[in-house]
Amino acid sequence: MADWQSYYKNEDDEQEEEEGEDSTGDYKYSGRDSLVFLVDASREMFTEGEDGEPSNFDMTMECVRSVYSSKIISSEKDLVALVFYGTEKSKNPKDSFKNVYVYHDLESPGAKRVREVDSLRGEKGAKLAAETLGSGETCLGQALWCCSNLYSDIKLRLSHKRLMIFTCRDSPHGGNSDRDKLARTKAADLKETGVVIDLMHLKKDGGFDVSLFFCDIMSPPEGEDDMGLQLEPCGKLEDLKKRVRAKEMKKRAQSRLTLSLGEGVNVAVGLYVLARTARKPSAIKLYRDTNEPIRTKTRLYHNNTGSLLLPSDTKRAQVYGHKQIVLEKEEVDELKKFDDPGLVLMGFKPMERLKLHHHIRPSLFIFPEEEQVTGSSCVITALLRRCSERGVFAVCKYTPRRNTPPRFVALVPQREELDSQSQVMPPGFHVIFLPFADDVRNLDTPQFPTASQSQVDKMKEIVSKLRFKYRSDAFENPVLQQHFRNLEALALDLTEPEPIEDLTKPKVEVMDQRLGPLVQEFKDLVYPADYNPEGKTAVKRKPAEGGGGAEKKPKVELPEAELRAHVANGTLGKLTVPVLKDACKQFGVRTTGTKKQELIDALTEQFSR
Repeated sequence: MADWQSYYKNEDDEQEEEEGEDSTGDYKYSGRDSLVFLVDASREMFTEGEDGEPSNFDMTMECVRSVYSSKIISSEKDLVALVFYGTEKSKNPKDSFKNVYVYHDLESPGAKRVREVDSLRGEKGAKLAAETLGSGETCLGQALWCCSNLYSDIKLRLSHKRLMIFTCRDSPHGGNSDRDKLARTKAADLKETGVVIDLMHLKKDGGFDVSLFFCDIMSPPEGEDDMGLQLEPCGKLEDLKKRVRAKEMKKRAQSRLTLSLGEGVNVAVGLYVLARTARKPSAIKLYRDTNEPIRTKTRLYHNNTGSLLLPSDTKRAQVYGHKQIVLEKEEVDELKKFDDPGLVLMGFKPMERLKLHHHIRPSLFIFPEEEQVTGSSCVITALLRRCSERGVFAVCKYTPRRNTPPRFVALVPQREELDSQSQVMPPGFHVIFLPFADDVRNLDTPQFPTASQSQVDKMKEIVSKLRFKYRSDAFENPVLQQHFRNLEALALDLTEPEPIEDLTKPKVEVMDQRLGPLVQEFKDLVYPADYNPEGKTAVKRKPAEGGGGAEKKPKVELPEAELRAHVANGTLGKLTVPVLKDACKQFGVRTTGTKKQELIDALTEQFSR
């Protein structure tokens, strides 16, 4: 008997939950992400662009608002802060820093904060920001010092700390060497504590020269696949959002394992999820009086005595040969253990041996972890180059974690691809899960009529007319989009969610214009003249002449030979109920009911004698 007890989550429970998990495993509980927006509030930021383009300040507020709203829905536990520097007024803890205005402390975003950011957007918002903040002297070192204090005041575990600077001035201090030195010192202190500093520089007349000052402030690239410091400033809102999104998303490994290439040759690799099916988030149980999240615990009680059972009091058993075999917990764990977590190289196969129908689940991606085992990058790069040159893939035994059965996987090499601006494809191996023999089924497909050559040629014309450049990212799941719009409206206290456009619906009018008479020509080739492929409509009864009532359907009389053939072949079930009733009346068969099975039984008994 199990008793379900619920209780509230408090801060101690959350901290224990975050610190109790290994960060190398499931990264769901590895800590909270934190992000600080450090925005320049100088007069240059409020200058509108040409042809009515929004100001740099307005673009920044749009970007901040987008991150706030996405955080509320996707990762509500993350911490976000908004700080302005170069302001006339000062607002920070104990007012220790001049010309620094902490608009939002480092806390979880909410509907109130989104509305406050909305008040700073647009023409009216710029006027309100100018009145609230003002423009004064600039000391970036003081602002970085204030941000350092915001991080130090947080007692929760932070897995990722990032600070983004938004400015359109490449020399904020105007050549003041003392303030430049203070800013470089405070930036170095932040980087030593694990804070990643990024520059989101905006468009400026005459161009933005990063080498004047900010090249010493920014953090170095985080990895070989990182694009590093962008030299081109952001002039459009979409470019700024895309850049912020790319920096804000932390690259996290699903797991880190050892790849064994042979005796004594072990390298460390990280497994990443490049693509995952988007699903609705799981429901969260809430206490009905306060709407606070609750947790459930399972407690086991003895059926006879009602006493609480501890984990040491329970055992597992298996009935075999009419005997109950009791197993200890250690024995059960030993039975589940196949091998230690990791990848073991089994051999190589030509790429032609890997078929499309071998796909059984989404693949993973392998990238070397140089920090765990020195030389991993060199070994993986050499293996990747040789596999690509010879056109082979590696077959490995993959054990993701303890007490998990192993699977065979194919490591398919992928070489790095670059374009003029950034990296298109990272170098590494795709982990393709191979099926076992039981996963492959032999289907008995029925024989269908074969299309003639004229029908095939006509369909080729139709396909060529309807062909277009397909991009998977151009179509969004309308059900998911509507779900998240509803969540956003609920979180932001909106009256109704924003409408969405279902891009998955076909454009019938455009298709009809492209095809023209081809559809009718194809129908004439495939279907007979009297066939309606959209479904046959029922024939309406004609009114009886002079009687005013509907004309009755004529009786359907079956020949006795045909009826006996149906009885012998057991195909009476293919006849309709009216036909069976008429057959019973025609041949004088008595029935006890009017149901179809009763009529079939009576006719079968009559003609089987």
